[in-house]
Amino acid sequence: MSDHAVLHVKGRVLVGPEDVRDELWVVGGRVTYDRPADPAAETVTVEGWALPGLVDAHCHVGLDAHGPVDAATAEKQALTDREIGALLLRDAGSPSDTRWIDDREDLPKIIRAGRHIARTRRYIRNYAHEIEPDDLVAYVAREARRGDGWVKLVGDWIDREAGDLTACWPREAVEAAIAEAHRLGARVTAHCFAEDSLRDLVEAGIDCIEHATGLTEEAIPLFAERGVAIVPTLVNIATFPGLAAGGEKKFPRWSAHMRRLHDRRYDTVRSAYDAGIPVFVGTDAGGSLPHGLVAAEVAELTRAGIPPLAALSATTWGARDWLGRPGLAEGAPADLVVYEADPRQDVRVLAAPRRVVLNGRVVA
Repeated sequence: MSDHAVLHVKGRVLVGPEDVRDELWVVGGRVTYDRPADPAAETVTVEGWALPGLVDAHCHVGLDAHGPVDAATAEKQALTDREIGALLLRDAGSPSDTRWIDDREDLPKIIRAGRHIARTRRYIRNYAHEIEPDDLVAYVAREARRGDGWVKLVGDWIDREAGDLTACWPREAVEAAIAEAHRLGARVTAHCFAEDSLRDLVEAGIDCIEHATGLTEEAIPLFAERGVAIVPTLVNIATFPGLAAGGEKKFPRWSAHMRRLHDRRYDTVRSAYDAGIPVFVGTDAGGSLPHGLVAAEVAELTRAGIPPLAALSATTWGARDWLGRPGLAEGAPADLVVYEADPRQDVRVLAAPRRVVLNGRVVA
């Protein structure tokens, strides 16, 4: 396909949950629903069910289990996501500078949250800025300026003295930090496994909670009232039993807690959805998990009881709207995925894209 070719996508184009069209064209890398005027233009036709490029709203490009990675590894991570059709990634914390990816037309688009901000010795080594509460506002301001409209806090982690998960920040520190991020035009999200950090973060004005396994019946109405989104990362929560087994001897209280959070994970997510809390797809790829898991996470949301159309929206129309990026609108960059069958009927279709189109070019 040459740079001047017109791409014709025909079949069923899922512009929105109910907005289904018969065809679209890609001219100059952009979506149009008007037939191109030049009948002599080279045209490449792709047929099937088309969706906006999928969103992984929680992954880490440039990071592995040990910390920052080189550019070749980061490129491989991004390409792995591209192959499954994840063309918009919210990077929820990375110590690597991946700005060079923005210059690559063949790699997914990234919305960065800067580097994780954690309490001293309260997170995975080599991942985060590790600081004390008095420095939180300054570091949040720094990452707000470096990121793409998001900042990532570590809201809780294991406290070795307590032998369990505990909140990392005092209420007044997160209130001041979130206010500063909002002043600078950035939204704030936080890693939270447990229960006891959630009320302070939500009442302080946080915009999103990652994992959110600690949501309780008491906390859910607060999230719903404030419109705080969650990204459950169920493919990551599946690792909790193994983590618990590894820490059983040293931290039995923490291990039991992790098992409880895992056991109720589906009920937690379904209760959040039923209460009207926005739920989005994220995989937590790039730490201990491989990239390319977005289809598996959508399937997990349906196992939790979220209706298939809502789970699909959580990685397409709804997720793009939440992140402020276009879908298949007239004039938008042509980032789309084409499937053999209707993904609204069976989300497992997402695991096998027929074609992946990025910036108007068929890349997979």
